[in-house]
Amino acid sequence: MVMSNEPSSAEPGPLDLTGKVAVVTGSGRGLGLAYATALAAAGAAVVVNDLDAEVAGAAAATITAAGGRAVPQAAAVGTAEAARALVDRAVDAFGRLDVMVTNAGILRDKVLWKMTDQDFDDVLATHLRGTFTCARAAAVRMREQGEGGRLIMVGSPAGQRGNFGQTNYAAAKAGIAAMVRTWSMELGRAGITVNAIVPIAATAMTETVPAFAPYIEAMKQGAPLPDFLRKGEGFGTAEDCAALVPFLASDAAAGVTGQCIGIGGDKLALWSHPQEVATAYADGGWTPEAIAAAWATSVGREPQSVGIPAPVVPGGAK
Repeated sequence: MVMSNEPSSAEPGPLDLTGKVAVVTGSGRGLGLAYATALAAAGAAVVVNDLDAEVAGAAAATITAAGGRAVPQAAAVGTAEAARALVDRAVDAFGRLDVMVTNAGILRDKVLWKMTDQDFDDVLATHLRGTFTCARAAAVRMREQGEGGRLIMVGSPAGQRGNFGQTNYAAAKAGIAAMVRTWSMELGRAGITVNAIVPIAATAMTETVPAFAPYIEAMKQGAPLPDFLRKGEGFGTAEDCAALVPFLASDAAAGVTGQCIGIGGDKLALWSHPQEVATAYADGGWTPEAIAAAWATSVGREPQSVGIPAPVVPGGAK
């Protein structure tokens, strides 16, 4: 992708991010790098973050070589100190901060009875606390600037529906969705929008899903993903997911806030907020016996499903 920061005589459009500055955590590779690259292609200057300084440097160099503006910042996301360092890097290098994308994350998958305290704490420290500390540091800076801003948090289908073996990850991602809704109310008067993206893409993690693995391997060899994945499952490349980030960072999305938005393959979707789906009433209140008698024919008649639906591979799909 060729990028250009050359000035144009035409008025910038609502999707033009020229003059904007973004931080993307966990952007040395994979989805994070795709987000950073898309922001740079739209005109934003980007702070590229990774735990590994060499990886962050290489990613920033790739963006710069393509005509964008990027600087690296190595940091282990999670602490307040790391969050401040990322914001300071943006301000020192480019003079301001307009967009914070919290993508950094790790996995420590185990079923409940095998998951250790450390497995749980490590994932929440990076995903949940890391999102909180980075969003807080960004919000402080944006409110000081007084020109609004964009917080773009990264969620997951696991946080929307749960996922086997991912107690820690699902809890963190569900917490991120809850924080997004809360922050959208708290920061609205400052002109700061807050949204979560829910990406589904071919990554190192999804390569381990047996139904996806052969198609991802074929994609690496140059074959396109079939329609049943791109449309039916909403599953595609990291670049497919990246399109949502510059949109949410732009003036075109000034009225979009407090939302969880899914993207993957050819599919764009809006996730619902939790809400009551069935109610029943008892004069004077409920007893355990009354609940037991009424459950199957009232609020419990259509229980909610859980988990991420398994990919459905059609017969003879190619």
